Amino acid sequence: MPKHYGLLPFLLAGFMAHSVAAAEAETHFPPTENAADTLSSVEVEESFEKAATFSGSTAVISKDTLERDQVFTVNEALRKAPGVYVRDEEGFGLRPNIAFRGQNPFRSTKVLFLEDGIPFNFAPYGDNDIYYHPPIERYDGIEIYKGADLTQFGPQTINGAVNYLTPKVPNTPGGFVSFTGGNRDYLNGHARYGSMVNNVRGLDAVGGVIDYIHKEGMANRDNTFAVVDDVNLKSIVDFDARNRLTLRGDFYHQDEPGAAFGLTDAEYRKLGARYNPDKNASFTNDRWSTSATYEHSFNSDVTLETSFYWSAYERNWWRQQNEFPTESQCSASYPAYVASRQNGIPIDMDLCNYTVGRKRNYQTWGVAPTLHAKHDLFGIESRLDAGFRGHFESQDREMIRGNTPNARAGQLLEKNERFADAYSGFVQNKFIWGDWTVTPGVRVESVGYRRSNLLNGAQGQHSLTEILPSFALTYSPVDRADLFFGIHRGFAPPRVEDAVYNDTGGSAEIGAEISWNTEFGIRARPLRGVKAELTYFHNDFEALTVLGTVGGGTVPVAQGKALYEGIELMARADFGDVFDSAHNPYAQIAYMWLPTAETNEAFRCVPLSSGVLPASCPDGYVRGSAAGKRAPYAPESLLTATLGYSHVNGFDAHLEAAFVSEQYADFLNLDSGADHPDGPTSNAALGGSYGKINDYVVVNFASSYKVQKDLTLFVAMKNLLDNTYITDRVRGIQSGMPRLVQAGFKYEF
Repeated sequence: MPKHYGLLPFLLAGFMAHSVAAAEAETHFPPTENAADTLSSVEVEESFEKAATFSGSTAVISKDTLERDQVFTVNEALRKAPGVYVRDEEGFGLRPNIAFRGQNPFRSTKVLFLEDGIPFNFAPYGDNDIYYHPPIERYDGIEIYKGADLTQFGPQTINGAVNYLTPKVPNTPGGFVSFTGGNRDYLNGHARYGSMVNNVRGLDAVGGVIDYIHKEGMANRDNTFAVVDDVNLKSIVDFDARNRLTLRGDFYHQDEPGAAFGLTDAEYRKLGARYNPDKNASFTNDRWSTSATYEHSFNSDVTLETSFYWSAYERNWWRQQNEFPTESQCSASYPAYVASRQNGIPIDMDLCNYTVGRKRNYQTWGVAPTLHAKHDLFGIESRLDAGFRGHFESQDREMIRGNTPNARAGQLLEKNERFADAYSGFVQNKFIWGDWTVTPGVRVESVGYRRSNLLNGAQGQHSLTEILPSFALTYSPVDRADLFFGIHRGFAPPRVEDAVYNDTGGSAEIGAEISWNTEFGIRARPLRGVKAELTYFHNDFEALTVLGTVGGGTVPVAQGKALYEGIELMARADFGDVFDSAHNPYAQIAYMWLPTAETNEAFRCVPLSSGVLPASCPDGYVRGSAAGKRAPYAPESLLTATLGYSHVNGFDAHLEAAFVSEQYADFLNLDSGADHPDGPTSNAALGGSYGKINDYVVVNFASSYKVQKDLTLFVAMKNLLDNTYITDRVRGIQSGMPRLVQAGFKYEF
């Protein structure tokens, strides 16, 4: 049995629960006549007042913002917050690449995703890659946590967490239907209905809401078409003024024929950004999930919440390109394959008798009681939040090699079972003393790993425990301004495959990612209708885990030291509020300047279980990494700026520009693949994974008009200027979405 299990009694004794979203932290249930209004629920609003309740630089993206901007993907939504880097892959936001404050966004591995405060990653401890994301349209708001507030969550506490807020159950029967259509065969149908009913068989109230979305369309490249269906259920049972049960359920299905990795430089240059030869690829996702949260109020000051959650996720990805565009697997049946791709000559994948299937099945469940208590035990007004969570994951992974272009069966190359069991707890106490608020806290994470290779019988296990302190301070010298400071220990656990060797079962020489993260800043609302937040951050990594080209698979896992330092700015002005006018010109910016994203040493490769270093890492270090180099995928500037006009009659029109400055795609900091040390004609130089990504800007337009009380019409243009640009070189070149024109309606009832 892994050593960490011995820590469980200590955690149970020391910590009561795991926190749900900080937006629910003020939950208390004074008796009232209408229990449906008694227990608090998440209020989704983009408000200065709400943000001011957090210790650090936390942002809220409201339902109104998501609807007004006709947000197409989660990437579009999150770039409205400062410090968040989102990188398109397939154009639909189905496999999001999201990061905070300079971290590499590949597969969003450095981010914790929550839904109503409950983890929704399919394996946040054992495999934090995110290959699935619900349609952004089904959420009523987004909270983005940074700084010391992350101590309440976990396991990813490095830089940021994203908490999606599900729709509230309406007190009276109602809902809506909406439809959007556009070019590239885009269709989006969305329907929602719900209600609460009072005094049902001895219960104060019972109700629920159902939400269904179907969306489909061409992705950013040829031969790729995405189809998504999502059904979401939420139910509330108010037993009485002090007891509530919230039940949630979701089913998600995605089918994406033609899902492919990237292009070579020559293909991109000669055949265009939309070229995609992998016509035989198939990517399918299915996810089932459910959760239950029981809330009990002992009195107006003490609340206990207990959440249970479970999900099952299945991903099957069949493709002829295993990882990189110039691999040689097709060469036996298609001798011209590699040379054609290197030189930008169109290929026919029907001539390649090779297919690889990457099949994944995950199950995750956990239980998390949470205690919130207002008290004055120390003679100071205080708020205690304490939590515990038991979390359990299993993975079944297969890799299958087929011998025809469309094979869906063949030789079994990998069959693994992987497990992660985690116990965590936290305590934070907020001391409120006049204009000062001081919040010390601590989190403990204890994780055990097991891995079995069912092909050769090798098994192994590993465990780790980390204590993660935090401290936050806020000061309100005037009514309309807050100063804040925070420092916390950042933590991200290794994946099962990185902690335990595949062939021998031994423990790898890799531990958790660890950092000290500091921030301080000011939130201000100097005038009615004007608000701003300015934050300085300093993230010092003692151990940062990366992959050689930050791409995965055949490149080595490595760790090293790094420093990220910069400034974030969020500002908005609504001049209708400033001048008390029905006409409202408005402006908003979200900006991050990252002058420092520096590797402080060469990143050391993790040896294979035999003790031998990977062939791609002969001297023990990732090729090109060295002290003073800029980290890959860390653009110096990110800016999203909006100019618009709205009127109280329900009209809105605005332009949005999203700018991303240039960035390196490799540790060598190469300007182009031709500069690769293997030579300009080498496979590495021609494969598309090396070289700089130039800066780019995407301009969007959206307008909506409430024709009558229940009917809204809208139109949106994404990438209005139809710019062609590179977003990613991780596994060859990926490009951004071309111009999209979309229009539709929403009818509320």
